[in-house]
Amino acid sequence: MPAGALLLLFGDLGAGKTCLVQGLAVGLGIEEPITSPTFALAQHYLATDAGGALVHLDLYRLEQPAAADELFAQEEEEALALGALLAVEWPERLSRLPQACWRIQLSLTDANDPDAGRVAELITPF
Repeated sequence: MPAGALLLLFGDLGAGKTCLVQGLAVGLGIEEPITSPTFALAQHYLATDAGGALVHLDLYRLEQPAAADELFAQEEEEALALGALLAVEWPERLSRLPQACWRIQLSLTDANDPDAGRVAELITPF
């Protein structure tokens, strides 16, 4: 993904959104542990070398679209300033989805067996 990209992650609880962000962080050269920002709402990570930066946002706890919109706008500005990838979990909490973004829909292969695997569908911004 290009620097400064916006990635919206869709999927039920346990679908693998945070796990996918952990893999992206590895690809960006980020060595610190990536955890779900559900309670912190946003986490910022920088690579230890000249790799990349990541802003990880989780809107799950924000039930009011205005609150989600405000936090998203703040973190999007910060991500742009850092040249960071902005990964957003639960973007459906926003009042409207951004247009120029990558979207990934994650789902369990078998809802009764989380270890059976996942399916990821990528929708590009073009």
